[in-house]
This record gives sequence, C-alpha cells and structure tokens, in this order.
Amino acid sequence: MVTQTDPRAELTEFLRSRRARLQPSDVGLPEYGRRRRVPGLRREELAQLAGVSVAYYTRLEQGNGRNVSREVLDAISTALRLSETEHAHLLHLTRPGSRRRPMPVRRQQVRPVLREMLSAIENVPAYIWGRRTDVLAWNQTASALFGDWAARSPQDRNWARIVFLDPDARILFPEWRTKAADVVGQLRLDAGKHPDDPLFAELVGELSVKSDDFRVLWAAHDVKRKTHGTMRLRHPLTGELTVHYETFRLPGDHEQALSIYHSPPGTKSEEALRLLASWGSDATLDGTPQPARYGSNVSSGE
Repeated sequence: MVTQTDPRAELTEFLRSRRARLQPSDVGLPEYGRRRRVPGLRREELAQLAGVSVAYYTRLEQGNGRNVSREVLDAISTALRLSETEHAHLLHLTRPGSRRRPMPVRRQQVRPVLREMLSAIENVPAYIWGRRTDVLAWNQTASALFGDWAARSPQDRNWARIVFLDPDARILFPEWRTKAADVVGQLRLDAGKHPDDPLFAELVGELSVKSDDFRVLWAAHDVKRKTHGTMRLRHPLTGELTVHYETFRLPGDHEQALSIYHSPPGTKSEEALRLLASWGSDATLDGTPQPARYGSNVSSGE
C-alpha cells in the first residue's frame, strides 16, 4: 500500500529547511558568541522577525497550519526570505484543503486542438506535460531531441523517471544535476498541491528506492518552477547544442504546461534542430538515424 504525503510533515520539514539556510547576519540580527547547536536561525529569532510569538511559530513549524492567517504567513515568508514559488508552496501546505481523502486516479487529458497546435509547430521541439512531470503529448521534433517517448510505456513518459532512472539522461544533459534539481523542485510543488495523489506517492516511493541522488535532492525540500531558461544538450546525432525554452501554463487546465525550445537563428544549434526536425522521431538516441516514416506527427500519452 502506498502511503500518501503527510501535509503536516511536509510543512514541518519545509519550514525547518528554510530556517536552516539563514544565518543571523543574513537578516540583520547580531551574532552572539555562544556556538549554535543547529544550523541557521533559531525559532525565537524567526518569530521575532515575523512579529509573532515563539509559541505560535513553534505550533506552525510542528505542522499545525490550521487557522493561520494570510498576513501571518506573508510575514513568515518575508522573514524566511522565501521566493515567490516558495511562498506559494507554503500557502498550499497550510490551506484547509490539504487534508482531504485520497483523490481518485484519473488520466490527464490533452485537448485535441492542442495536439493540432503541436503538429503545426513541428519545426521546433514542443511538448505538453502535467502533474507529476508526466509528458502527455509531443511533436516529433521533441521526440527526436529528447528520446522516442512513443517507445516508452505511458508510466515511463515522465521526466522524473527519465532523469533519475534512465542512464542516457546523464549523457543527454551535460548539466545533469541542474536538470535533476529542477525536476525535484517541480515535484515538491506537486507535493504541496496534491498530497492526496496516490500516483504521486508511488512515484516518489519508487525513485527513493532506486536513486540515491533523488533521495538527497528530495530531502532538501527545495521548490522550483522553471518558466524559461537555457539548456545545454549533448545529442548523439548532432553533438552539443544549446536551446532556449519557454514554459506556459495552459488556459483551462493550469496543471498542464506547454514547453517550447528554440535556438538563435544562424547558430550551429539551430542547424542541429533543423536536422532533428527533418528526421523526426526516427532520429534515435543510439546515434543511428532511420529513414523517415509517414503518418501522424503528433503523439500523446493516452
């Protein structure tokens, strides 16, 4: 039986980890001579900064987030120097709806018009992903760049499983640790939003058993939402290339996002993307281009 994520424990560990990363000098407090037994700010120092009593903050850090006002949470976020993403995560962890019964397992659906859109922009890699970092739909250029998702089982069309369990991922992503941290940061956001998702708990349990790297990153309680950036890739057919990406939350279903990749015009990376687009999903990651096949050029995880 898969154990659901405990929102109280999540809240406790998140607040402790954020407090541990701050020193008094970081927030304008004086340093005293006696040695600290634990890293970071003490509870009483954090409570002072946030303008709440030590007992009140202690109850919150022990996982009792019920009836905490938004104003107090905002003050604690400011004292902890939380990012916008971390602040949103704290609000999710303390909201009343965090303690529901296990949610029913339902398949995430991608609207047909979105699949048509992926096909229409076939010249650039693009895909739609959803909860738990599941890859839901993609065009063939994305499949050529990141691997043949159609050849994977639906369960394995998942960025977390790919990054931590597929050895080829460490070749494809030269900056693998950055990619891994980004994936875990996104999973942490999902943990706050959907503590009652049994498939999420199953995924985290599997990765914790099979990957030492995942366990270390998961224990850090970092949360991230990457909306844009630059990524280096090392593709077996085209060599190293650099791509820029933008990620957009989709209207109508904010649990789904569209990620699009491109390279600046006139660069070797752009030439590499054009080459991969011409091969489509037949550009296998074992380094052997295959003859082009004809048929639908957009796929889904259904």
